Amino acid sequence: MIDMELLSVVCRWHCRDHLPIREIERRTGLSRNTIRKYLRAETVEPSFKVSARPSRLDPFVDTLRGWLAQEAGRSRKQRLTGRRLHADLVTLGYDGSYGRVAAFIRQWKAKQQRVLQTTGRGTFVPLRFQPGEAFQFD
Repeated sequence: MIDMELLSVVCRWHCRDHLPIREIERRTGLSRNTIRKYLRAETVEPSFKVSARPSRLDPFVDTLRGWLAQEAGRSRKQRLTGRRLHADLVTLGYDGSYGRVAAFIRQWKAKQQRVLQTTGRGTFVPLRFQPGEAFQFD
């Protein structure tokens, strides 16, 4: 797998510095075919197929979302921890790891944070402007 920094270096060496592909191969350790493929694609981001795999958490996602929404309304000291939510899921029949539950909780919290930042707050209008930024017409 090639990382983004190495890919940008390869493109820079080939396009700007006019290094031959064999020299880039020697410097990076990548195969010539790989280097050619990325140079022909003219893209900076490599794309990889990610197959959709079902998770053990999938049957319990709705339950967990409901619990998280309920916990969000409570004060921070009274909220259940991720470990406690995992233990409650285990009693319902979940046989997966705590790490998967914790990752889901992090994603859910990040999504909720994005929703709060983008909706319901209106638009920020500064009360002071630099000279030449705003005009008043009567």
